[in-house]
Amino acid sequence: MQHRTIGGRAVSAIGLGGMPMSIEGRPDRDRSIATIHAALDAGVTLIDTADAYHLHADEVGHNEELIAEGLRTYGGDTSDVLVATKGGHLRPGDGSWTKDGRPEYLKEAVKASAKRLGVEAIGLYQFHRPDPNVPYGDSVGAIRDLLDDGVIEMAGISNADPGQIRQAQDILGGRLVSVQNQFSPRFRSSEPELDLCTELGIAFLPWSPLGGISNAGELATRHAAFAEVAADHGVSPYQVVLAWELALSHVVVPIPGASRPASITDSAAAAELELTADEVARLSAA
Repeated sequence: MQHRTIGGRAVSAIGLGGMPMSIEGRPDRDRSIATIHAALDAGVTLIDTADAYHLHADEVGHNEELIAEGLRTYGGDTSDVLVATKGGHLRPGDGSWTKDGRPEYLKEAVKASAKRLGVEAIGLYQFHRPDPNVPYGDSVGAIRDLLDDGVIEMAGISNADPGQIRQAQDILGGRLVSVQNQFSPRFRSSEPELDLCTELGIAFLPWSPLGGISNAGELATRHAAFAEVAADHGVSPYQVVLAWELALSHVVVPIPGASRPASITDSAAAAELELTADEVARLSAA
């Protein structure tokens, strides 16, 4: 497995996104645990989760608990696995998503996340989504305090624009290590953020890198160039998408969501797929 860097930490070039194992359409617990184990078998050492990855109001942190169980029950060494979680996004249980970026809320949320993950300090904690009712600097200031106090080891942000990235980097005193934004062949509006992360040397973690749960199945028909390159290499179009994203910048670490062992095994193999410069240009222009 090829590796990349988040902060000072080496991680697999392809991560595992845990969300599909806990929201609508989620599998049973056994299949989820098998998916986590398959990721570890494939050399994945970055797992992304969030306290908001759940269905019902009384199961906050469902995905964090799944990840913790998957790591705990794995037969091999997991000491090099970085678990990244997020706070500031909520699911009341009616299918909606809400936001709470208040510093006092974030500081309590991170403690609950650490308890569910079974760790003293969270490896990477990311502010999930800006709250329009709270000044962005106040929310990121809470993340800075958590970093200063050793409650978290590294700090990141998610769903941020270039101005917010620069603001967070300033508030954190140059210690911002990751930006997690949506990015895929279908959704490229985060290219300015990707370019800025490349400039600043900050890891860029594309969420829904294959187009999202409801759209990934249509990738080959919507984006024919990816299917054509996949046929040339004898691999799935999904591997080509992830390899293309890796080729865009050395700071990219895609986190494809998975709820089946076969899905993450296929995705992890993208780290070893080498595309030519012409193929990358062709896919970027598609």
